[in-house]
Amino acid sequence: MPLHVVDHPLIQHKITIMRSVETSTKKFRELAGEVTQLLAYEATRKLTVSPEPVMTPMGPCEGGGLKDSKIVIAPVLRAGLGMVRGMLDLLPRAAVAHIGLFRDEKTLQPKIYYQSMPRTLESATIFIVDPMLATGGSLSAAARLLKKAKPAKIVAIALIAAPEGVKRMEQDHPDIDIVVAALDSHLDAHGYIIPGLGDAGDRMFGSYKIEAGARPV
Repeated sequence: MPLHVVDHPLIQHKITIMRSVETSTKKFRELAGEVTQLLAYEATRKLTVSPEPVMTPMGPCEGGGLKDSKIVIAPVLRAGLGMVRGMLDLLPRAAVAHIGLFRDEKTLQPKIYYQSMPRTLESATIFIVDPMLATGGSLSAAARLLKKAKPAKIVAIALIAAPEGVKRMEQDHPDIDIVVAALDSHLDAHGYIIPGLGDAGDRMFGSYKIEAGARPV
């Protein structure tokens, strides 16, 4: 399973701001979209193009158009929604699938509570977007669901990843490329990425007040 940590100065700078407890919800949300766009350049590297003639003001030339006509963006609810706009700005014709997951309190395993799928999944290139790859349970479950539609390829995009989540995906889905902005140290006893950036969904949608030294619950 190829893991791509995009070590770009702009990404490092923006992720550093996102980590800070001083960063507002508005700024966090904006940066999530910007980092997603930067990661998308790497995530879409293997998309194919076909020759496409075009007339410039100076005359004809041969350009290249995207050959992958079926592209789907699949956010994992809710935090993944904050990455969709960044993807759609680059791929405006893409369809969007929605996958809602929650953790079963007894089994601690992810359960799907909502799914809304376009008809274009078969033979499509699917980009799963979820800010935090922590245990890998949610991402693995989302990938397992999407594979039932027999897509041509699945690529996962996350802002921050933990080694535990990467290992889980390597075991469950070795065929899926993963593109991330940072690979952090480890998970704590509650499953939070350390040093991480807190609960991405809460910070993105302003669900709680961030205070220095506070931990999302």
